[in-house]
Amino acid sequence: MYKIAVYGKGGIGKSTTVSNVAAALAEQGLKVMQIGCDPKADSTILLRGPEEMKTVLELVREKGSAMSLEEMTKIGYGGVVCTEAGGPSPGMGCAGRGIIAALEKLKEKGAYETYQPDVVLYDVLGDVVCGGFTMPMRPGYADHVFVVTSGENMSIHAAANIAVAVEGFKNRGYAAFGGLILNRRNVKNEEGKVRELAEDIHSRIVGSLDRSDTVLEAEELGKTVLEAFPESEMAGQYRLLAKQILEALQ
Repeated sequence: MYKIAVYGKGGIGKSTTVSNVAAALAEQGLKVMQIGCDPKADSTILLRGPEEMKTVLELVREKGSAMSLEEMTKIGYGGVVCTEAGGPSPGMGCAGRGIIAALEKLKEKGAYETYQPDVVLYDVLGDVVCGGFTMPMRPGYADHVFVVTSGENMSIHAAANIAVAVEGFKNRGYAAFGGLILNRRNVKNEEGKVRELAEDIHSRIVGSLDRSDTVLEAEELGKTVLEAFPESEMAGQYRLLAKQILEALQ
């Protein structure tokens, strides 16, 4: 089982990237599980459609231990198993602690044994790298961390912070740093900036994605690019990125 945590600054296109990679992996015949670890609970929406889905934390509040695994998951496009951790009620708790509770509940309910995924993707908000937001890096969860970044300064800053956090945890048996994913925003000297970051953190750019209206058009349809425009150039880029991520794990 490949267990991968994908981090990145809010708004960088991380969830879109993860969902399209999940679809590409499923297209290859792999069983994929995507776990959204963001209080907004919108990580898997392109895979599962607009139909309402209860988050794990909502179910915990409503049903406690009586909740079932089936209530915590929804099968999306390509057979991808979708789960959203969710967050606490506004003003009522720490979102990071919510992620911890949600992942522990998935483990308790035997999610991995039941669905037996070949690939588990944790989609994690990367503006903060403390407390519960590091939960997917911990032993028993993800084995590798990838970071989605552009050449924008705040995105690079967030990526550097995540890399530092991974480095700081390496002696505890936490996830290893797998590399950077460049999601282009067409800023000046973008690739050069991200390559410099990769050198500074002793890592690499695993793959890259162009800025494309095709992605926005697919999102307007509420679908991944793989589903909405399977023959498009961007669908090909996501397929290549999925391959590059798996190769980086070897």
